[in-house]
Amino acid sequence: MKNLDICLLLDFYGDLLSDTARENITLYYNEDLSLAEIAETAGITRQGVRDSIKRAEEQLIKFEEKLGLAKRFTSMQDGIQEIKIMLEDIKHDIPEHSSRVEKIISKADEILLLNRE
Repeated sequence: MKNLDICLLLDFYGDLLSDTARENITLYYNEDLSLAEIAETAGITRQGVRDSIKRAEEQLIKFEEKLGLAKRFTSMQDGIQEIKIMLEDIKHDIPEHSSRVEKIISKADEILLLNRE
């Protein structure tokens, strides 16, 4: 399995890469093409594709080290999931508040969906 972290970083910072680098790394990680397949399509050597992908990976990692957007995103997602679990406990422990708690859970679900788009 290819590195899912790179896929997440590509979602956040892919537009900051050159067109060629973004295309190569997208084909490799998101489309699951081999280096040879990408090289054939791009009209360059397999080694050239590999070098392009490695440079793009390094750039994505540097962007994340400086900006930390992906880390913040995953922390927020995890936090919202934890809140939902706590709200479910409250809903069961205090049934008279279940309709209000359901509204909060529904809003949390909306936020989670927005963040995935």
